[in-house]
Amino acid sequence: MENQSRNFIEQIIDRDLEEGRVDHVMTRFPPEPNGYLHIGHAKSILLNYGLAQEYHGKFNLRFDDTNPTKEKSEFVESIENDVRWLGADFEDRLYFASDYFEQMYEAAVKLIRKGKAFVCDLTADQIREYRGTLKEAGKNSPYRDRSVEENLKLFEEMKNGVYEDGAKVLRAKIDMSSPNMNMRDPVIYRIAHISHANTGDKWCIYPMYDFAHPIEDAIEGVTHSICTLEFEDHRPLYDWVVNELEYEQPPRQIEFAKMYLTNVVTGKRYIKKLVENGIVDGWDDPRLVSISGLRRRGYTPEAIRMFVELSGISKAQSSAEYAMLEYCVREDLKLKRERVMGILHPLRLVIDNYPEGQTEELEVENNLENPELGSRKVPFGRELYIEQEDFMEVPVPKYRRLYPGNEVRLMHAYLVTCTGVEKDEAGNVIAVHCTYDPATRGGNAPDGRKVRGTIHWVEKNSALPCEIRLYENIVDEEKGVYDEETGELNLNPNSLQVLKDCFVEASLKGAKAPDSFQFVRTGYFCVDSKLSKEDRLVFNRIAALKSSFKLPVS
Repeated sequence: MENQSRNFIEQIIDRDLEEGRVDHVMTRFPPEPNGYLHIGHAKSILLNYGLAQEYHGKFNLRFDDTNPTKEKSEFVESIENDVRWLGADFEDRLYFASDYFEQMYEAAVKLIRKGKAFVCDLTADQIREYRGTLKEAGKNSPYRDRSVEENLKLFEEMKNGVYEDGAKVLRAKIDMSSPNMNMRDPVIYRIAHISHANTGDKWCIYPMYDFAHPIEDAIEGVTHSICTLEFEDHRPLYDWVVNELEYEQPPRQIEFAKMYLTNVVTGKRYIKKLVENGIVDGWDDPRLVSISGLRRRGYTPEAIRMFVELSGISKAQSSAEYAMLEYCVREDLKLKRERVMGILHPLRLVIDNYPEGQTEELEVENNLENPELGSRKVPFGRELYIEQEDFMEVPVPKYRRLYPGNEVRLMHAYLVTCTGVEKDEAGNVIAVHCTYDPATRGGNAPDGRKVRGTIHWVEKNSALPCEIRLYENIVDEEKGVYDEETGELNLNPNSLQVLKDCFVEASLKGAKAPDSFQFVRTGYFCVDSKLSKEDRLVFNRIAALKSSFKLPVS
């Protein structure tokens, strides 16, 4: 019964420990620094780090920087920040694949000496042609039977820069008739005369990922190389490399299903295009599901961990709704954050019988569901801002908020009755006039009369002007992410709504990123880390208060 509650990866590790194949656990997260991480990477990070924690083992962050044509230090820095933010500790265990270039070269020489690798002069197109198909075996390269001595000489010349890019490659010598295409004499080294961020111009040959990755794992002592399902067909090559190189305790590769989120953009090519075309303001735009974008949007590491746990670990491909991610952030924030008042579409409200020039402070609990968050003082005065939707001059049926002659409760304050309106020359309502009942401080009538409507507000003179940014999906969910004919993204023209003339209560003065709050009746919001200034706050909506998403019943 205990095994049934453990995922299949834990069961494999349990057996390895019980049978003595390993006596400890070491995992790693090995990103290529060619872009920003997204929500799918969070699953891999938290899984690998979580397994290391569970088995009292070690966790490495290793940059697979074997392709200098696509890698940038900007991406290295962003990935480190993302992994650290998610809570995965790697401070004394940060590595780079380029640290092992010398050992990888020596490993390739060892394979040549064993007769397991050869230098090939075929072009990339010829190699593809010789590889065959899923139904037809490939055919051997005419250079496959070069002598060990010739291969050693040619490979050293490749290293010394004798040949141009593409002139030669080093290939593993395995089986051109293998049913697994990855085993048909794969390329393991190519020539690339390009400077590397870490090694400069020391190397002009670079190892291919399928060759480098198992070597990196073996050198570091990784016991379980946890990766996604697209590497399942590469596992025989992974095992071939570590076995032919005769590592004493070869790592074991285990594959799990990726986490797919519906109606989101995760492809680096598409995100790069969105950034370059100015459709988003960077890889950390809050409409993206990059980890840095989610962080800027106001998501918490705890919410993402909850989302990953709810998604589960399996071999079966599945997808989750974005609504589930929003559910997780709501669940995480609802007891942790102050519930404050913010007005997105302000309408001035004047209490005519409230003394002019007078203000008072109301004691307000920060979160009714969590008394430990304490209370704050909120200023109240003669003039307030309320939401435009909380007033109707001609109310629709069952409308319970403010309209001429109706009494409502000002949240935490008094009962007020609408007595009239002010309009501009075009006939638009620009102010609502009311009277208040001084005996109802706190919002309750001493005579027990029932008031059905409650609205929120901010005091006009102390209110902080701010900008509020409301987000929808970057793509049109009804049309789907991609246009089937063009392959382009189906962009949602309403993915960002910027509200310039908003107000929040005075208690938010001094708020800065990553501070977040629940705006009562509106949603969860955080201070934007890029755009917000001390004298002009900018808030991002993290999520609305409610959605139709429900957790499946187990």
